[in-house]
Amino acid sequence: MLDVWIILYLQKVNKERMDNMKPLNPIQKTVVGVQFLFVAFGATVLVPLLVGLDPSTALFTAGIGTLIFHLVTKGKVPIFLGSSFAFVAPIIKATELYGLPGTMSGLVAVGTVYGLMSLLVRWRGIGFIKRLFPPVVIGPVIILIGLSLAGSGVNMAKENWPLSLVALLSAILASMLGRGMLRLIPIFCGIIVGYLTASLFGLIDFKPVIEAPWFAFPQFVKPSLSWEAVIFMIPVTIAPVIEHIGDVYAINEVTGKDFVKDPGLHRTMLGDGLACIVAGLIGGPPVTTYSEVTGAISLTKITDPAVIRIAAVSGIIFSVFGKVSALLKSIPAAVLGGIMLLLFGTIAAVGINSLIQNRTNLGDTRNLIIVSLILTFGIGGAAIEFGGFTMAGIGLSALLGVFLNLVLPKSKTLP
Repeated sequence: MLDVWIILYLQKVNKERMDNMKPLNPIQKTVVGVQFLFVAFGATVLVPLLVGLDPSTALFTAGIGTLIFHLVTKGKVPIFLGSSFAFVAPIIKATELYGLPGTMSGLVAVGTVYGLMSLLVRWRGIGFIKRLFPPVVIGPVIILIGLSLAGSGVNMAKENWPLSLVALLSAILASMLGRGMLRLIPIFCGIIVGYLTASLFGLIDFKPVIEAPWFAFPQFVKPSLSWEAVIFMIPVTIAPVIEHIGDVYAINEVTGKDFVKDPGLHRTMLGDGLACIVAGLIGGPPVTTYSEVTGAISLTKITDPAVIRIAAVSGIIFSVFGKVSALLKSIPAAVLGGIMLLLFGTIAAVGINSLIQNRTNLGDTRNLIIVSLILTFGIGGAAIEFGGFTMAGIGLSALLGVFLNLVLPKSKTLP
């Protein structure tokens, strides 16, 4: 019990320190906002590259989608929306079957599912969501969000371990020992030091940057209605919707606020859904709440939503400047991987912190079973296939946690 009280005390001190932080000036907000975009950049442009879409369009739709999300959520929730990996395999398959324009209509339908879920949450209220997602479910789901991404970070880092460790160490030193502005941009510091190191050893090909045009507008794709693609895509939405709920609870833990209540989970879902619809209408991949940026917020302790909006605007600007976009694409994967190792671990730590803060009793067999199965199903890569539909990863694990929480009898002696 003593260690728990020590942790709770340290969390209280940290919260007081965060509350007493001076607000950032416009220059600091801009620099930190661009830093957050750097965090999201790698995954945001990787998804379109995997499915055959234009990376600049994905960057554009991420920026527009994030601004739409902030408009719907009254500018209160510090969340960035970026390309969703959950749709990589479905987009590839749907494009083979129905063509790219038809697939885009299916992605528009994805956004409407978010809208319907928003109406359900609005109708049933917060109590309904909290009954489905108590701390014993949300905690391990947040842990899983971080750990399930860890493999991606390691795969990127192992391309050049010395380079990734240089970036990682630089970010750690800036976060722990930096003063003033440096302390606010540890991720930026890690990327810059890693990039300069890579340049020094001739690991960066600057030819694409030199050849890139100064201005290059995104390649938009007009959707064409295909009911087959719509039916194909709708079931895929279940997992991202559940992950959305986990991400909102994660940002709750990071900021110490309850965004499920204010502005409301129905608004965050609606904002995400509208952003997906816009992305589908102009040829971008579906967007989702980005755990990488949540990890960056946790690390830097900068929770001002205005900074996220700056990241969004930066993404839109970068999407039309060919040179800037090419320069960002030239950042070695190992450099980004080193940073991701820190950020993904931070997300997992937020989930552990959630269990501690809510005093989830893992001495209770019921709680232990729920937490254990969520983690083992998620980390173990369990998947359930039904016809052409597959449920796996965070979506399956969260659904399992919800099911177990509803059916397992509660202990009569332990909370």
